[in-house]
Amino acid sequence: MSTMPQAPDPHGDDAAAHHGRRHPTVRHVHKDLNESPFIVIWEVTRACQLVCKHCRAEAQKTAAPGQLTTEQGKDLLRQLAAYDKPRPLVVFTGGDCFEREDLVELTEYGCLLGLAVSISPSVTPLFTRERLEALKAAGARAMSVSLDGARAETHDAFRGFAGTFDKTLEAAALIKDVGFRLQINTTFTKKTIREAPQMLKNAIEMGAFMWYLFLLVPTGRGAQLEALDPDEREDVMHWLHDVSDRIAIKTTEAPQYRRVALQREAAAERGVPHDELAEPAKRGELYHWLTAETTKLLGEHAPKPRPPRPPLAINSGSGFAFVSHLGDVYPSGFLPIKVGNVKERPFAELYRDTEVMQELRTPSLFGGTCGVCEFNHVCGGSRSTAYALTGDHLAEDPTCAYTPEAAKSGSGV
Repeated sequence: MSTMPQAPDPHGDDAAAHHGRRHPTVRHVHKDLNESPFIVIWEVTRACQLVCKHCRAEAQKTAAPGQLTTEQGKDLLRQLAAYDKPRPLVVFTGGDCFEREDLVELTEYGCLLGLAVSISPSVTPLFTRERLEALKAAGARAMSVSLDGARAETHDAFRGFAGTFDKTLEAAALIKDVGFRLQINTTFTKKTIREAPQMLKNAIEMGAFMWYLFLLVPTGRGAQLEALDPDEREDVMHWLHDVSDRIAIKTTEAPQYRRVALQREAAAERGVPHDELAEPAKRGELYHWLTAETTKLLGEHAPKPRPPRPPLAINSGSGFAFVSHLGDVYPSGFLPIKVGNVKERPFAELYRDTEVMQELRTPSLFGGTCGVCEFNHVCGGSRSTAYALTGDHLAEDPTCAYTPEAAKSGSGV
């Protein structure tokens, strides 16, 4: 499975920096997320030649019977283009989207409709300059590759084939050379997290415009891997906030990063050192190790600090939607609750009107601490992780280390 590149954002508060205004700490989409998603991921095929350990899709060697045809895919793109501006960002992923022979045709069609289309392929023999140039000419704007280890040994073991680390470095250089915006995707697990500072250095040296971090959701093949525990996740998110002046950071299935950004801003305004933030009272060993290793590799401060990219307040079913290779619609690719199929019902209705989607946009329905948390309007916990660990998409996210004020006072939970 590949993960998604992020195109330039026409929806949120990014434009503030270009007009001399202060960056928001957390961005809110300038549209009603009850009506329209911010981003739609289309798994154009489940075919892929890799066997990645964390694969959500449990990809297979050949396309599955029943995947959307070219014409059905174009119909989906027309539906997405029918939204009022700003229209949803669209990402073609997989499996390996390069397994579709009509990928260039679909890309060109979507771009001609006025959609911002990004591509998230796997690094296989199908990844060629000729293919990239055709997609760039068709109008695609950004492309991602995954780097899940700082060393060939780690990454190749994660991806299931020897040589993929070196090929990924070559692919990243080719993406930049052809003129795409490059995004590096990384999944963190207990076994790989100690390589994160070197992966950060790699992403910077590769010229990536964004480092896109996945906190492992135990679903698909990823259920076999070891996820970070709550305190480790908290340490990682504070570290990511620290390094966000070195490269743009985006997280998936870690909405707590938005809560951390707000806490850190509030602490800075009070003059409180961030490591004195409550819950936990002090940052853990992992945070201090990551910080020390980053300083050793990159120096104590960024040589040319950039304004941190404010995280975007969207979540599964709330600004985010996933369309499978068969046309099934889900709140996200990691939350396997099907709400319908675009062959049978318009996408807009499935996103707007179905019960599960509406529930996911109502944080007061969330269980436990997530339901009473003062940050649930920007966080809400990972709904995918809650479902994977409890079987309930509205349950408390068990991987969050934060205790809300309402829970401390006993007035909530």
